[in-house]
Amino acid sequence: MPFLTHSPSSQTLWRSSGVRVLRTTSGGPGVTRWFGEHQSPPTSQHARPCAFLSEVFQDVTIVAALGFGFLNLSLRRYGWSSVAFNLFLLALGVQWAVLMDGFLDQHFQNKVVIKLSRIKLATMSAMSVLISVGAVLGKTNLLQLTLMALVEVTVFVTMMMIDRHYLNVDAHVSMMHIHVFATYFGLMVAWFLSRSLNETVVQEKTQTEKRSSLFTMLERKNAVFSTYYALAASTVTAISVSVLAHSQRKINMTHIHNAVLAGGVAVGTSCHLITSPWLAMVLGFMAGLISIGGALCLPGYFNQVLGTHDTCGVHYTFGLPGLLGGITYILLIIYEVNWTTKSISRIDIQLFFGAGTLSLAMASGLITGVLTGLILSLKIFKAPPAAKHFDDQAFWEFPHLATGF
Repeated sequence: MPFLTHSPSSQTLWRSSGVRVLRTTSGGPGVTRWFGEHQSPPTSQHARPCAFLSEVFQDVTIVAALGFGFLNLSLRRYGWSSVAFNLFLLALGVQWAVLMDGFLDQHFQNKVVIKLSRIKLATMSAMSVLISVGAVLGKTNLLQLTLMALVEVTVFVTMMMIDRHYLNVDAHVSMMHIHVFATYFGLMVAWFLSRSLNETVVQEKTQTEKRSSLFTMLERKNAVFSTYYALAASTVTAISVSVLAHSQRKINMTHIHNAVLAGGVAVGTSCHLITSPWLAMVLGFMAGLISIGGALCLPGYFNQVLGTHDTCGVHYTFGLPGLLGGITYILLIIYEVNWTTKSISRIDIQLFFGAGTLSLAMASGLITGVLTGLILSLKIFKAPPAAKHFDDQAFWEFPHLATGF
């Protein structure tokens, strides 16, 4: 029977400020005592990697909770549900990802060892759910979202294991394909849940709420997955193109926060191969154009031709920029390899692995998204009726609307 335990090698999570820290000490086989105390920063070199890992873990958690958790806060009549459901799915996804990563570990021996590095990877894996949920938000209930999260995290962690053990791909590259996988997973699920929507009602309920839109500017904190130059270029491009695309030369806030994210998505896969700022800025510029162009053209095409309603525009915010980043990564691999007789075979292998991981991410998202959408569209899940789509009243208690108030 598998059980949870903390790694015996776990070290104290030191903070340079000397504030309250979390520390573990072994209390026997399978027993761990947790307690907090004030400690001064250690001076040994052995503690530095742990301190660095703690910093990275905090950055990843902030990106997940603030950047993605509040990504869809701007929906006028669905703000409460957007935030609450996203944070619930993040918490659920992290716990499930830790278990799945432990079960699929080649050293698994009937117990899952919990380490800070594993929780960090689990948090990043859980972000796939927050991305794909953006395509179906407002059209599902919490039970449907829970099943969707469990399936998606399972498939994504399995996909990363295949990339790591069979395709010999770096964990960073495999993780950055999360945008492509999650986007097409969410779009396929949305395709099965969007067919009964009334376009007029959808447009009225999905209008942007002004005050919440200001808060979505926090999403620029996702620079941990990208570079500053790509984000800066995509921001400038987003504002400029948004102004030029408006008949009265005004800025659309929805365009801005989507396009800013797109720059980080596009550069994330190949950021470790980019040696010149101009290339990162070109990627950010192209991602900004793709995102703004998609926001202007794709919603109508998706709704009228494909019958798919993408609630938060994940296709042009994450999917298309993610494909741009994956293709750029393959091109940079070709560029870095010297064209000699000996290296041609190396190019073939790296091209195969690079294209294989991108194709695997897209195919996995499409296939499992279709299967999940078929299941979630069954009547046993009691999805909210079309009249209650994008409406907090379907899930929340509003005392001020009750009789007598």
